[in-house]
Amino acid sequence: MKIRHRRRRLAATGRLLATIAFGLSAIGASACGSGAADGDRPVVLTTFTVLADIASNVAGPHLEVESITKAGAEIHGYEPTPGDIRKATRADLIIDNGMNLEAWFARFVSEVRVPHVVVSEGVAPIEIGEDAYRGKPNPHAWMSPLNVLVYVDNMVRAFTDLDPGHGADFRANGERYKAELRGVHEELVRTLSTLPAGQRALVTCEGAFSYLARDTGLTEKYIWPVNAEQQATPQQIASVIDMVKSNRVPAVFCESTVSDAPMRRVVEASGSSYGGVLYVDSLSEADGPVPTYLALIRHAAQTIGAALTGRQ
Repeated sequence: MKIRHRRRRLAATGRLLATIAFGLSAIGASACGSGAADGDRPVVLTTFTVLADIASNVAGPHLEVESITKAGAEIHGYEPTPGDIRKATRADLIIDNGMNLEAWFARFVSEVRVPHVVVSEGVAPIEIGEDAYRGKPNPHAWMSPLNVLVYVDNMVRAFTDLDPGHGADFRANGERYKAELRGVHEELVRTLSTLPAGQRALVTCEGAFSYLARDTGLTEKYIWPVNAEQQATPQQIASVIDMVKSNRVPAVFCESTVSDAPMRRVVEASGSSYGGVLYVDSLSEADGPVPTYLALIRHAAQTIGAALTGRQ
């Protein structure tokens, strides 16, 4: 069924009821600013900044694309604010990653009642192999540019349903962006293919790199599977220390949205070096190292390659 362009039509009373449903006060709601956008264009709201950048490339000038979370935010355990709810009631479409990434999202969309699309639909998932998440899909499918080809196709279809008059432009934008995705995938593989056999281990705080590791032939090891966990356990840290020491892994990494303190303990105990910050769940600000999704993948390849070969 086609997604129709929904105008901004929910009254203040409706927004307040949605806020109360989330256990938020009316005072807090009135204090937050709205996410107003250009009223002449349909509004597409994404759950996090990576999706917003991908969507903007597909939408071009025809849609107003916004992200619920800001640059630097941790997506897994995010708690929507009254301002987020007001912004969502003004949207014509919400897109989320799915694969259990946004633990808060089901309740969010049930309250705002805006059409939504799961952009990972059609991606072959890699299952998490341990702990409480065993058997569940690893949600970080966008860390493979090849998977994002699927994201783009889903966005093209959703945007065409939303705004049929610009369907040809969405398809053309999608094809151009998919060509860039294939190019950055080739860069990723080429950069990391030079790693010697004994240095092809990617050790990180979160298990967010399963798809990247698969694409590039790296062995993945992490402290915890998903960032929803509050902190690393001693057993998790000990397991990583043993692996790093026994394999003489030259460098380890952590993600931008979590504390690197547990990985620093691994460095101290194993004699490895800290290879740097990797970005997964959020882009940086516009003047930062990864203002776009393509920059995020290139940064990961360069940071991993340089640290594991000693070229930092």
